[in-house]
Amino acid sequence: MTTERTETTVRVDPSTTSGEREALEQWLDFHRVTLAQKCEGLDDAQLRTPSAPPSDLNLLGLVRHMAEVERGWFRRVLAGEDAPWIYSTQEDFDRDIHAADVDTYEEAYATWQGEIARARTLAADRHLDDLGLGEHRTGERFNLRWIYLHMIEEYARHNGHADLIRERIDGATGD
Repeated sequence: MTTERTETTVRVDPSTTSGEREALEQWLDFHRVTLAQKCEGLDDAQLRTPSAPPSDLNLLGLVRHMAEVERGWFRRVLAGEDAPWIYSTQEDFDRDIHAADVDTYEEAYATWQGEIARARTLAADRHLDDLGLGEHRTGERFNLRWIYLHMIEEYARHNGHADLIRERIDGATGD
């Protein structure tokens, strides 16, 4: 049995006068919190509700996917860590999105927040122009600035999906 969650996530608008790095970090945090807010007040069954057939995209899957994305860009590409996939498998590379009945938001949220905390730690002492120590699966290397920009884009795109999924579930709208 699942229970309704009641956490409150506070989102802070990015400053309109900050420098480049601060702005990038603020916008990334803004989008991270936005995804968490889209999930607030829903139980696990609602969080597994697909967007619209034939798509099986759902809010729980988006949280799990963003945990994978955080890990991939910050641990593997930026830090060069040998960090295995969290959810994806050889048989189902999109297993992060394909949330099953046994998968819970509590676990996904904790994993996602752990990856965010690790990302912040790994980025803290690096400069925006610093190249990552690892390579992307394409063999390319990226600097921290590009990773921040890509992460903002990734969250913004998926937050648009989250808006539509949430509205379909209970009619809730908002940014």
